[in-house]
Amino acid sequence: MTELVATTPGLFPLPDWAKDRLSDLKGHQKSDLIAGDETGELAETYGDVREELVETQSDAGLDRVTEGQGRWDDMLAHPLTVHDNVETRGIVRYYDNNNFYREPVVADDLTPSGDVAAELEAAAELTDDLQAVLPGPYTLAELATNEHYPDRSAFLNAVAEFLAGEVAEFPAHETLFLLEPSLVEDAPEDGFDALASEAIDAVAEATDAEVVVHPFYGALDEKVYAHLMDADVDAIGFDLIANHEQNVYNVQEYGTKDSVALGVVDGQNTLLEDPETVRERFEWFDAQIPAQEFDTAYLTSNTELFYLPVNKAEAKAETLANAADLEEVTQ
Repeated sequence: MTELVATTPGLFPLPDWAKDRLSDLKGHQKSDLIAGDETGELAETYGDVREELVETQSDAGLDRVTEGQGRWDDMLAHPLTVHDNVETRGIVRYYDNNNFYREPVVADDLTPSGDVAAELEAAAELTDDLQAVLPGPYTLAELATNEHYPDRSAFLNAVAEFLAGEVAEFPAHETLFLLEPSLVEDAPEDGFDALASEAIDAVAEATDAEVVVHPFYGALDEKVYAHLMDADVDAIGFDLIANHEQNVYNVQEYGTKDSVALGVVDGQNTLLEDPETVRERFEWFDAQIPAQEFDTAYLTSNTELFYLPVNKAEAKAETLANAADLEEVTQ
């Protein structure tokens, strides 16, 4: 019988009190965004944010709890924008939405920084159900600009090695979610799709935890999906909100891993789903793959939750937890 695990891809919206306090402490300009060296009251505020976000997830009943990524001013580009060997330049649109991040320009070797590991060390003191979250190597490389490595392939490999080095410093964690929206939004061409899969392998090898590769904003091209199946990970994610038909087709045509992650609530829409509807989405997907019984199905929002107001993000987390706990609702 499939174990249902309620979780999220992290990146929660900041609590309202934190927005006000951080605005006073940091200012309002691009140059005021974090550089990874915050101290004093600013560091204490982010600690308070972390504690609240972890508590919110635990109170909602989620089976896996993320650090919340309250410090990630630049969304998935964060691990590079705080790196000593990376310059940040102009503001770049974050995919096809109204969010923006600082362009990270890699100017020297990408050595492990320990930034995310330090966040997770603090979060590990607050929960026993820790889930680590990182951008996948392909996505992080595509969000950045390379001015140091000899070519695109070398840059992707360097980003993968950098992320693997970060993971090696993580405290014990139950699951690692690698967020890979660029595999959908900016799909790798023939030849590079295999390299993207190998880069994901390099990161996954750095942890003994369950590894989930979670693309979103739609469905993967068939060839990209087929190559992703070669990666030695435990589960691949499917965005059932943006494109359920193509995602199901990919699984029917090429199979999938023994476990699966399903984006079954909308991370970009304030409309609240009820637990029965969410559970039905899982059961519908499961019914399309009658030959396979999954070991674990991670029920998650399809995208990060920072797009939503705080109360909506909290409500959707509760919905995911309640959906995982329901008895079967369809015949």
